[in-house]
Amino acid sequence: MTFRLRKTRRLLWALLPIVSALAAPEGAEAQAPGAGPPAVGVVRVEEQPLTQTSEFLGRIQATDRVNIVARVSGFLEKRFFEEGSEVKKGESLYRIEQPPFKAEVDARRAVVDQLKAQLENAKLTLDRAKSLLGGPAGQQSAYDSALAQQRSFAAQVLGAQAQLQTAEINLGYTDIVAPITGKIGRTAITEGNYVTPSSGTLTTIVSQDPMYVVFPVAVRAVNELVARYATRGGFEAVRIKLRLPDGRIYEKEGEVNFVDNTVSTDTDTIILRGTIPNPQLTISKGVAIRTLSDGEFVRVILEGVQPVQAVAVPRAAVLTDQQGDYVFVIGADNKAELRRIELGQTTGATAFVLKGLTKGENIVVEGLQRVKPGQPVLPGPPAPQPGAQSNAAQPTSANGAPAAPATKKPDDGKR
Repeated sequence: MTFRLRKTRRLLWALLPIVSALAAPEGAEAQAPGAGPPAVGVVRVEEQPLTQTSEFLGRIQATDRVNIVARVSGFLEKRFFEEGSEVKKGESLYRIEQPPFKAEVDARRAVVDQLKAQLENAKLTLDRAKSLLGGPAGQQSAYDSALAQQRSFAAQVLGAQAQLQTAEINLGYTDIVAPITGKIGRTAITEGNYVTPSSGTLTTIVSQDPMYVVFPVAVRAVNELVARYATRGGFEAVRIKLRLPDGRIYEKEGEVNFVDNTVSTDTDTIILRGTIPNPQLTISKGVAIRTLSDGEFVRVILEGVQPVQAVAVPRAAVLTDQQGDYVFVIGADNKAELRRIELGQTTGATAFVLKGLTKGENIVVEGLQRVKPGQPVLPGPPAPQPGAQSNAAQPTSANGAPAAPATKKPDDGKR
């Protein structure tokens, strides 16, 4: 047994170098470096027309708003309007009982007539006293007394006429009319109740067309807007669009007509205001239907009238980390450079770049997960997207020559 065991051990030690030699090529091949640089999809940075927009939260506000109150005291006799309807300027809204005020007018008119008669008599007395001056029966004191009496009655007539005018004005106040054209709200006091000037608001009228849209804007954003449109006519180069609460874009456009002169110390914002049409759409049950309502919240979109040329890249090419947004730029040696950028607007699949890129540079849009800063890559055209235009710009290599086709199909660009 001992002899066989020794013989077996010697055989195993003899075979060990042969096994090691056979295994060496396979291990060496497994540890060999990769076949070459990774293939990536590359596009050239281009400029595209951009309609610059900024969006803020705003509120619709009537250009005119009037609270209707009673100007005299009395029982509310009649209401003429339908709640929620639109009324015209000068249209009757309420009537306060008129008989007491008519009686007051009649009484004041009678006083005026009485004093006018006394004034006429005083004038005759004054003329008689004046004609007697210089004669045996004439006395200066009688003339002076007649003159004073005539002047006194003249003043009393003026006072009575003023009181008559006040009574007529108060009578007119019993008929409460609409001071503006607009939509009227619900009535706060019904017929038969006693109202006074201190009773508060009877109802409210708000104008309908046009409407204001009021929106606070951060001071920094205002400064950016001023700088953006300074050379294009200021806010005259801006139009207002509204995003309604249901997400629809309002079909009418407006314009900025006011920028406040103070900054809110609580919010560090400045109030901007625009006007926008609010035409009547239809009439339902006698009530005019319009899109915008006083007090409604909307999203305000400030949009430049004229588009500008801006650097644009596919949104899929932009990566983000804790330091911000970046892309991989392919240099002249086909090496990937990590480039920090500042993004502006994003529209669909396109991102507009404010800083960090220039027209004509090449960036990676596919195979981003295989790219590291400073790593050589094999640039090629990205895979065609469904519905892509046939005349889309072709990618180029970093030296300006047409990009070489990838040796293998690029991935889907997922990051």
